[in-house]
Amino acid sequence: MRFRQVHLDFHTSELIPGIGSRFSKAQFQDMLRAGRVDSITVFSKCHHGWAYHPSEANEIHPGLSFDLLGAQIEAAHEIGVKTPVYLSAGLDQKLARRHPEWLIRRPNEATVWVPDFLSPGYHRFCMNTPYLDLLCAQIEEVVSRYDADGIFLDIVGVAECYCQSCVATVRAAGGDPRDLEAMRALWDRTYATYCERTNAAVHDLKPGLPVFHNGGHIRRGRRDLAHFNTHLELESLPTGGWGYDHFPLSARYAQTLGMDFLGMTGKFHTSWGEFGGYKHPNALRYETSLSLANGARISIGDQLHPEGHMDEATYALIGEAYAEVEAKEPWCVDVEAVADIAVLSVEAVTGGNPNPHGDKTGDPDAGVVRMLLEGKLLFDIVDLEADFAKYKVLVLPDRCPVDERLHGKLQDFLRGGGRVLATGDSGLNTEGTAFALNLGSRYIGDSACRPSYFRPGFPIAGLPAASYVMYSEGKEIATADGGTVHGERENSYFNRDVFSFCSHQHTPSTLQSAGPAMTEGRDGIYFAWQAFSEYAEKGSLVLREAVLYALNRLLPNKTLTTNLPAQGIVTLQKQETARRWVQHLLYASPVRRGDGIEVIEDLLPIRQIDVTVRVPSDVAAVTLEPAGVAIPFEQSDGQVRYTVPELVCHQMVALSFA
Repeated sequence: MRFRQVHLDFHTSELIPGIGSRFSKAQFQDMLRAGRVDSITVFSKCHHGWAYHPSEANEIHPGLSFDLLGAQIEAAHEIGVKTPVYLSAGLDQKLARRHPEWLIRRPNEATVWVPDFLSPGYHRFCMNTPYLDLLCAQIEEVVSRYDADGIFLDIVGVAECYCQSCVATVRAAGGDPRDLEAMRALWDRTYATYCERTNAAVHDLKPGLPVFHNGGHIRRGRRDLAHFNTHLELESLPTGGWGYDHFPLSARYAQTLGMDFLGMTGKFHTSWGEFGGYKHPNALRYETSLSLANGARISIGDQLHPEGHMDEATYALIGEAYAEVEAKEPWCVDVEAVADIAVLSVEAVTGGNPNPHGDKTGDPDAGVVRMLLEGKLLFDIVDLEADFAKYKVLVLPDRCPVDERLHGKLQDFLRGGGRVLATGDSGLNTEGTAFALNLGSRYIGDSACRPSYFRPGFPIAGLPAASYVMYSEGKEIATADGGTVHGERENSYFNRDVFSFCSHQHTPSTLQSAGPAMTEGRDGIYFAWQAFSEYAEKGSLVLREAVLYALNRLLPNKTLTTNLPAQGIVTLQKQETARRWVQHLLYASPVRRGDGIEVIEDLLPIRQIDVTVRVPSDVAAVTLEPAGVAIPFEQSDGQVRYTVPELVCHQMVALSFA
C-alpha cells in the first residue's frame, strides 16, 4: 500500500453535458505531482449508475464521448502513480428506477437512504437479488480490460432488508421473516455471498489484486467481515460527522488485525459531495500526521468536476500535507504499536450495539478512547479473539459481562500477571448477579438513586475534595475479599419525580456514605458507574481522573509518561527492521463551528515536552525526525528520558537501539 493516496469521487448526473470535456493528461499529471500523490482511486461506475468508459456490462454516461477511465489510468501510470478503480456497489440510481424490486426495504417496505422516489438522493440495492449478477459482470469487465491496481467497492455491508426476495428466501428455508434472528442469519449470508462472488470476479482474473468493500465503518469483533478485504480503509472524515475521536478508535483496533490499512479523510470543509469546500491546510496536516502516528497510510477524498479538470487549489492543499508525509515515510513503514493497555470493545462484545439495554447514554468505546488519549496512555482496542497476554492491563468498559469464554481468557490473563479495570455492568456474570472476578467487591444491585454521588478517596489535581454528581446509573456494592476502598458512593435525598423534586436538575447528596464506589481486589479495580459512556456524553473531568488514578495504580511500570497537555496525542510504534522505536507527539485543538463541524485552524507551538520511555535494551541515539537532529537523553533503570524542545502539529522521535 502506498502512503499518499487520493480518493477521486465522480458521482455525476446524466443531466450534465460535456463530461470529461476539459480532461487533459498533462494537467492531470501536473496535479498529481503538485499533490505529491502516489495512488489515486478513479471511477468505473458512480452512484448515479453510469460507466466512465465504454461498457457492455453497463452504460457509458450519456455526456461522455471517450474512455475517461482508460485515459486516467494511462496518465497516472506514466508517472508511477497507482490507480485502484472504484465501482459503486450498493447504489445505482439509473437501475433503481428500472428495478425498484431489487432495492433494500424496511419492514414497512420503505426504501433506505431516501424514503421514496420523490426525494432527491440514492436508493440502496439488496445483494440477495439479480442485481448481484449485474454487479459481478461490471467488475469482471473492469478487471479484464483495464490495468487496475485494485478494486474499491462502495456502500456495502451486512444490511437489514425485508425486500420480497429476502422474505421469500427465509420462507423457502422454513424460516419466518417475523423472526429477527432468522433474518439476521440471512443478512449475514447475503453479505458473505456478495463478498465471495465479487472477490472471485476479481481474483479469478487477477489473483491477489487488492479489493476493499467499504461500509464506512470497520465493525469491531467481526474479523470475518474484515478479512473479506485484502486491506482496510478507515473512512473517517472529522468534519463529515465522524469527529476527531473516531479515527484513533478505529485505528487502534485495525492495527491489531495484522492487515495493511489506511486512514481516509477528505479535503472538504464538510464531507463527501461538496464542491468548492476546502479544509484549512493545518487541519489536513494534522489528520495525515494522525494516520502516521497510528500506523496507517493515508487517503484524502476529493471530487472531480464533471468536465474532468483537476482543481488546482485542492492539489496545492493536498501537496502541502503530503510533502510532510513523504519526508516521514521511512519512519512509518512496517510498524507495530507498543501498548500497555487492551480495551475490550463494547461493540465487539455486544455485536454492534453499544447500549444493549436501550439506555440513552454515550458510546463507551468512544469515551474510553478519549480518556486514554487525554491520559497519554498507550493502548489498543481489542475483540474477544485478541491475545490478552500481550498487555499489562485489560479495561472492561461499562457493558462487558463475563461469559464462560471471556472468563477463561481472563483467568489466563490474570495468571500471567495481568490486571483488570471494570466499570458499570462490566465484570459481572451474564446474569448480572455477581462479580466474576476478585475486584474487592460484592455486588448488591442497581442503585435506587439517580443520580448518586462519588466522593473520591484520593486527591484529584485541579479539583477540590467534594462529592461529585454521577449522571449515569450507579451500582450498589459492598467491600469483600479484603478489598481496598478508593472512594465512596453517596445517595441523593430522593429521585426527581412530579411529586418530589428539588431545584432545576436533581436532588443534592445527603453527604452520607452509602457504601464503596471504587474498590480494588486481587484481580483489579472496579468503579460503580458507567464511567466511559458518561464521559462520552458529559465529559466530566472527575470521571477521567478517577479512571486514570485506577489505571496508574494498575500500571506502576507503564511504558511512557509525558507532560504533553490533555489535547495532545502520543503513540509509540516499533520498527523492528530498523532497530528503533518511533515515538509520535501530536497537538491541535479542534473547535466546533456551525452545526457539528470540528475545525482545526491554529497550530500552536508546545515547548519543552518531557518524555520518559521504558525500553527493552540500550538506546544509542534519540533523534527528531525527519530532520535527523540528535537531542540529549539520559538512560537508567531501563528508561530513556529526553525533552522535545518544540512541537508544532506533529513530531517523531526515533529511539535507535545499540
